[in-house]
Amino acid sequence: MANINVDAQMEHEKDDYVHEGVAEMKELLRNGTCDRREFVRTTALLGVSATAAYGMSNEILGIKPSLRLAQAQTPKKGGKLRCSMVVQECTDPATFSWVERSNIARQMLEYLTITGPDNVTRPFLARRLRASRDLKTWTISMRRGIKWSNGDTLDADDIMFNFQRWLDPEVGSSNLGLFSQLTSEKGGSVERVNRYTVRLHLGTASLAIPESLYNYPTAIVHRGFQGDISKERVGTGPFTLTEFAIGDRATLTRREEKYWGGTVYLDGIDYFDHGSATAAGLQALSSDQVDTVYNLDIDNLDAAREIPNVSLFQKTTGTTPVIRARITEAPFDKYEVRRALQLCCDNTVYAQQIYGSSATPGEHHHVSTVHPEYFALKAWEQNIDEAKSLLAAAGYSGGLEVSVDCGNTDGPTQQKIVEIFKQQCEPAGITLNINILPAEKFWEIWDKTPYGITQWVHRPLGTQVLSLGYRTGVPWNETALASPEFDAALDKAESLVNTEQRTAAMENVEQILQDSAVITQPLWNPVFTAAHNRLQNFDLHPTRYHQFNNVWIA
Repeated sequence: MANINVDAQMEHEKDDYVHEGVAEMKELLRNGTCDRREFVRTTALLGVSATAAYGMSNEILGIKPSLRLAQAQTPKKGGKLRCSMVVQECTDPATFSWVERSNIARQMLEYLTITGPDNVTRPFLARRLRASRDLKTWTISMRRGIKWSNGDTLDADDIMFNFQRWLDPEVGSSNLGLFSQLTSEKGGSVERVNRYTVRLHLGTASLAIPESLYNYPTAIVHRGFQGDISKERVGTGPFTLTEFAIGDRATLTRREEKYWGGTVYLDGIDYFDHGSATAAGLQALSSDQVDTVYNLDIDNLDAAREIPNVSLFQKTTGTTPVIRARITEAPFDKYEVRRALQLCCDNTVYAQQIYGSSATPGEHHHVSTVHPEYFALKAWEQNIDEAKSLLAAAGYSGGLEVSVDCGNTDGPTQQKIVEIFKQQCEPAGITLNINILPAEKFWEIWDKTPYGITQWVHRPLGTQVLSLGYRTGVPWNETALASPEFDAALDKAESLVNTEQRTAAMENVEQILQDSAVITQPLWNPVFTAAHNRLQNFDLHPTRYHQFNNVWIA
């Protein structure tokens, strides 16, 4: 992660308040119902510092804490980090729809919380988040003394401004899906308690508030923000954007004043746009033009291994390509058509054919085995005969021809997936035409195309991605699904602290989404990157967030 020791900063702020859910999680860990990772993550959401949560788990499980190994090298100040990554339009963080944009912005804008590579969420600009017993009231206490780069003090007015924007339908922020419990329609509201305290009153309970506050479109902008961060370069982070050209380059330079979060070693960061093809970025790494690449696809792993002094990084995550139908558009407005397409998918073959088995089959409900609330439904089976019957019932007994838009926004893997799916559809009488678009064009229509394959990145909780992508009327609902039954089931799952109860509640959520047939989800894929060994203290974040506050160039 950013390696800012936010846990240590909280030690002097301890009080006697402990959420009752912590005792419940302790009991679940003792009886083996939840694992150590889920215990730490959940208790951290309930206000326990990550350091204390790890300590509790060690005590319960009888684990003796190990001494940390000495760092390979002493941190060194100076130098620029150079990264190959597409440089997209970078205007309003609240409406960002791609991680790459946020990676540029996050070097100067920061978040109320931070989720590290260990998937544990900690307070960040907030010094503490406290949940009520029923998880319907969250009190956010701000750190004091943090300055914006224009000299203003970060306070509750900034936080109120951001929440107001996120909840404004006119802004079009995907955060509206994450924080739907705060809308007036749900009976929610946001209260300014004092200069450094904001209180969230939720219409329905939610455990995920801290983790949702680190979703990439929740970067905190200044209360005077007008809508274009590439021009309004005011932030609380350690860097300032000094050069920006779409499709070419973004340069960030370390601020001269002391950074509130501790020592920052880099003088600056350069992002170079080598296009969306990862081979071009890898060539730049091989020729010493950059120190790391944003993404590395499976086709280039072997080539990356051959580059001297370069290390590879891999994470198993909740990242997934989703072939989705927009149900407002013909012929996908017919359930029988969507279900027939879904039933053509044999999800057992994709991992082997594309990743050599280093991936997990999908189950068409967008909740991964890495998500703590995952419920294992009945194993998915391809059924060509039923697909044919459904097509006939929909009026397509002579066959069906449809097109799927593919932008290869995450490399050629997406094209390979739809090519396999095309072959699987043929026995049912479905002709699937693959429409390959430049990534830049697909980014413009990803949420509007009648049928397309979209790469969804990892989120720590399955409920988060479901709230973003499938709640009725939310901005990122690319399928246009509108199911009160699904919304209510998701509300229930989000309200539960107990791991067993939340997992049980997810059975209904997952089944409703799978049965709606709005998505065909062949697999969950690992993520990869590569970096030169001169880049120290670096780790691959599961969502590929760039947390560069405490890396250095050796």
